[in-house]
Amino acid sequence: MTPDRSRSATENSDVRTADQGASGSKSVHEQDGGPPLTRAQFLISAAGAAAMLTFGLSRSPARAVETSMQTRPIPSSQELLPVIGCGTWQTFDVGPSAGERAPLAEVLRVLFAGGGSVVDSSPMYGRAEGVVGDLLSDAGSRPKAFIATKVWTRGRAEGIAQMQRSMALLKSDRIDLMQVHNLVDWRTHLATLRTWKAEGRIRYLGVTHYTSSAYDELEAVMRAETLDFVQVNYALDDREAERRILPLAAERGIAVLVNMPFGGGGLLRRLLPRPLPPIAGEIGCTSWAQVLLKFVLGHPAVTCAIPGTSKPEHMADNLRAGFGPFPDAAMRDRIAASLSL
Repeated sequence: MTPDRSRSATENSDVRTADQGASGSKSVHEQDGGPPLTRAQFLISAAGAAAMLTFGLSRSPARAVETSMQTRPIPSSQELLPVIGCGTWQTFDVGPSAGERAPLAEVLRVLFAGGGSVVDSSPMYGRAEGVVGDLLSDAGSRPKAFIATKVWTRGRAEGIAQMQRSMALLKSDRIDLMQVHNLVDWRTHLATLRTWKAEGRIRYLGVTHYTSSAYDELEAVMRAETLDFVQVNYALDDREAERRILPLAAERGIAVLVNMPFGGGGLLRRLLPRPLPPIAGEIGCTSWAQVLLKFVLGHPAVTCAIPGTSKPEHMADNLRAGFGPFPDAAMRDRIAASLSL
């Protein structure tokens, strides 16, 4: 595959707007194939989600107020990680102008205010690492972030140079999680990462991929190596990870980051025009994005989902999936059956 055109490990960009930013392009809600959601309706919904996050409000007076997002332990350390994070593929690849960066600064503010911490990036994501580093530095919010990035090159010296550049761009002399992106030269880089972890340059190490066609190799690496994390594709319409990767991660004590929880974009686009099914209310969902995220988080092996977005209101909506009950296996099957997936 051509590296700069391939779909990356966190290619879960903001499918609700196709990340077309301020170009004036139609949002997914407005595209052909379903009834449009008016701007006023959308903003009212977004404001409600933001209020629930900021003030701990509940839509139902009978429901107890939820004040913190759910967390899950990283098996290798038992450190608790919030279950919703933020990916940066495409969404944070912007220039230096205030108009481009201000919404992203707000995305991070909403993430942290809602109890999230994971911000996932890569050298493959254009200018994203530098943008994340600048925004965290400007806001003084680096201590709130669990920064995950990747090494994506071949050769020991090249890998070290790339990771050093990532640290400089992210303005951090210690990275929380360094991952071998799409298993590129993983033997070489894992050796370096073990040394860096022992030296305190990184806290955790892992590997990533974004397609089930790589599961044979990914499974072999998970069995052969001691890993803190694996990052993998998993969604309501992409459940192959349930059969092989997630059970193995649980067996081996490996934390799981889920990229592409919206099915790479197509699934959420197809669902948006449809009314929410009654089952959504059983797990406290008020949007399709929350249904898809809760489906993913319903698997006990999943540690954190990292959908990408450039829109604060979508970050707020995503975060709500980290509150309230998650579906068990039977309910997840019911969700899939109700959608004919």
